[in-house]
Amino acid sequence: MLEPSLIAELLVLGLCTGFLAGLLGIGGGMLLGPFLTLILSHRGVGADLAVKMAIATSMATIVVTSLSSVRAHHQRGSVRWDIVRRLAPGIMIGGGLASVGMFSILKGTWLAVFFGLFVSVSATQMLRNKLPQPNREMPGPVGQMAAGGLIGFLSGLVGAGGAFVSVPFMVSRNVPMRNAVGTSAALGFPIALANTVGYIVSGSSLTDLPDGALGYVWIPALVVIGAGSVLTAPLGAKIAHRVPVAQLKRIFAVLLYCLAGYMLYKGLAN
Repeated sequence: MLEPSLIAELLVLGLCTGFLAGLLGIGGGMLLGPFLTLILSHRGVGADLAVKMAIATSMATIVVTSLSSVRAHHQRGSVRWDIVRRLAPGIMIGGGLASVGMFSILKGTWLAVFFGLFVSVSATQMLRNKLPQPNREMPGPVGQMAAGGLIGFLSGLVGAGGAFVSVPFMVSRNVPMRNAVGTSAALGFPIALANTVGYIVSGSSLTDLPDGALGYVWIPALVVIGAGSVLTAPLGAKIAHRVPVAQLKRIFAVLLYCLAGYMLYKGLAN
């Protein structure tokens, strides 16, 4: 059983991440990872396992959050379903390789450092606001499948919905920012599904898991956070269509820098 105070903390996290999922298409996982690492560490879970469980649980919440977020974006016509269909197969393959293979091999502290460094690079790309070449378009089916594999693999290592890669990638290929955000929200579901299954499988043999864990996924936190996120994701998607694109990019970048800083500290301090 979770304490009432912990339930309240997780519910607030769910409300915030649901809103950000709708606003930025990020799935919420990048916000949840650092906070869940902190919560699990305070409950006596070792640093290495806490990072891994935080990443896995964050990813699992995206299965719920993405459905609510993508529905709101779809109603506003901002999802490029042609891109989703071409990226999704590679995403499923890449996510499976990361969550079943590399995730169980790498130490949690190294995953935290990788999270921080990669997210910092993504934030810098967004802040530069460099205009793409006017003749650049999305690659063909094979190229998009390969890109999907990379997005799924990297997402599996850091427990995020892939927007930190997919949004800059699509924008660089002249996909409008709002379409990139909406399409990223739709891609969050196959990314989360493939990786969550992998986290459960790869963590199924561990014996030192806390109560309520299924593999690396902490089920009580998943339920509470998922319930909160569903309520606020449509609100975030609604506001995303009213905020100027340049301001949306700045919000996205600043948020990524904050989260990257915490995870770098967590990884280097252990």
